Amino acid sequence: MSLFHQLSDTLLRHLPEPQFKALRSSYFALRRKAEPLTRLIHGTFDTAQLRAHLEATLDDDFEILMVHGSVNRMAPAYRGNALELVQMLKELCGPERTLAMPAFFFGDPKIGTVQQTFRHDPRYDLRRTASQMGLFTELFRRTRGVVQSRHPVYRVAALGPLADALTGRDSDYIAPAGLGEGSPFAFMARHKTRILGIGKSYHVMTQVHHVDELLGDRLPVPRLPREQRAQVAVRVLDQPVEYPLTLTDSGIQWRFNIDKLPHLLDDGEMQLWKFHNVPFFSADARRVTERLLEQARHGRSLYDPP
Repeated sequence: MSLFHQLSDTLLRHLPEPQFKALRSSYFALRRKAEPLTRLIHGTFDTAQLRAHLEATLDDDFEILMVHGSVNRMAPAYRGNALELVQMLKELCGPERTLAMPAFFFGDPKIGTVQQTFRHDPRYDLRRTASQMGLFTELFRRTRGVVQSRHPVYRVAALGPLADALTGRDSDYIAPAGLGEGSPFAFMARHKTRILGIGKSYHVMTQVHHVDELLGDRLPVPRLPREQRAQVAVRVLDQPVEYPLTLTDSGIQWRFNIDKLPHLLDDGEMQLWKFHNVPFFSADARRVTERLLEQARHGRSLYDPP
């Protein structure tokens, strides 16, 4: 984990929210002031240069490209914009491959958590609810031809020949947890899926939680009995159809620690690098899933005792 993320995590646990937000705002203000010096040290790149870098760096043997990205985290080196980035990735995949991105929703910030949000209003409008994973993902979600999975939290947007199958648009089934069997993450684990982080570290790799759901109570981590886990009823509106769904908390009692991921994977199963000081990562969804399942059989996981 980067120093910034370590410090943010520590402060978030120990400071009142208003103080945390004030400190975070001060950090970003200082970062903006330092942009000219940062550009001088690390240089800049445009969208065409980024594409050339990806073409030279990525293993191109994939059917699906699952992108976790942040234009803000690419600043000040990146001279393009979110719309250019979306278009470039579409062209990079071409008509033969499928581009996917997270379009997650973790609750209305004015209300609170997902559970609190859906207790306040159980309706989830698939088309009108914006992605909370950044403008970049929201622009992609709204792109002509893009389809979405129906889970109200772990929604995935996709474009390409496998998009309907990946997002479950070819059936009425919604994987209850949004991560296990029948989810986009299960589909990606069964296909040649390259997970790519642009301006993001591997800490955002949602594929790792697919293993939690596959294993259920076999995950070597204490979990509350299902009847003791928090639940909330949701109505997913995918006009003109409405899908009832019950969201159930995972019940996992230990603390998630994705910093353990590089140690649970074999050498070469995840690539980490920087381009003009912008962080990137790449991994194969199938290998990540298989390796974490194997580690779980030996009692190892991405969780630590509290």
